[in-house]
Amino acid sequence: MNHEQIHEEELVCSGHYACQGCGGVIAMRHALRALGPNTIVVIPACCWSVIAGPFPYSALKVPVFHAAFETGGATASGVRAGLDMQGKTEVNVLAWAGDGGTFDIGLQSLSGAVERNENIIYACYDNEAYMNTGIQRSSATPLRAWTTTTPELFSKETPKKDIVQILVGHKIPYVATASIGFPDDLQAKFRKAKTIEGTKFIHILAPCPPGWKYSSELTIRVARLAAHCKVFPIYEVFDGEHYVINLEPEGKPVAEYLAMQGRFSHLTERQIQEIQARVDYDWEHLLHKAMLEKFEFRGA
Repeated sequence: MNHEQIHEEELVCSGHYACQGCGGVIAMRHALRALGPNTIVVIPACCWSVIAGPFPYSALKVPVFHAAFETGGATASGVRAGLDMQGKTEVNVLAWAGDGGTFDIGLQSLSGAVERNENIIYACYDNEAYMNTGIQRSSATPLRAWTTTTPELFSKETPKKDIVQILVGHKIPYVATASIGFPDDLQAKFRKAKTIEGTKFIHILAPCPPGWKYSSELTIRVARLAAHCKVFPIYEVFDGEHYVINLEPEGKPVAEYLAMQGRFSHLTERQIQEIQARVDYDWEHLLHKAMLEKFEFRGA
């Protein structure tokens, strides 16, 4: 890592309202260290609406614009336009949304912004459910996962929506996945994003201890295991066409990842095999798109 490009000042303050081990806070910390203080953050309704603290206070040392649940993309577009009118083109506009405000309620606003190729960074910190309102399922919730609206006997019957491919389909300049388990890679992607003109979308896996039902000190371990089990591949897509896989998974069985989380404790052996088969299929499909014989590996 080029440490000259990392801002040593912490832009996320202590005293925020996140749960212990919150992946969303870790993600924000790394993102802002890469982007620096010359950044405005747009936050539609999500856990971070609470984490940042009540107006007029904020746990972030950058300007924050709180927006309605469905308006992350539109609000960020408006902030970008206002800054450009003032000649402040060097300011980063970061839309920061959860999976509910990205995959579901905010998808129309996001799609409109990326279709216009607005010069913004849109980051989704994905904890795979509506955690802020009580752990309800979203379209980011994995197959067979427990939530309060998909309880054990009625666990989610459909796979997670592939939000990355939806954004890739818009042919924007840069789409990437990242994980708090690999901070060097995460920060590098935000540094890259701020140098690219047009819309940049970064999908970040951000495990949630109360929602995923694991002990809070295991957050990083869970995040890393998701990548090494191929549940959450780490890769980039440029201009909707060129795929680069950034991390070679260790190929651990999905059962190892599932066993760490209480939200999957009800699964039968057959259901675990079903999930493994889906993960293997998606990984092979990604390899086919990348058409790589070897990986670009940045390391942890």
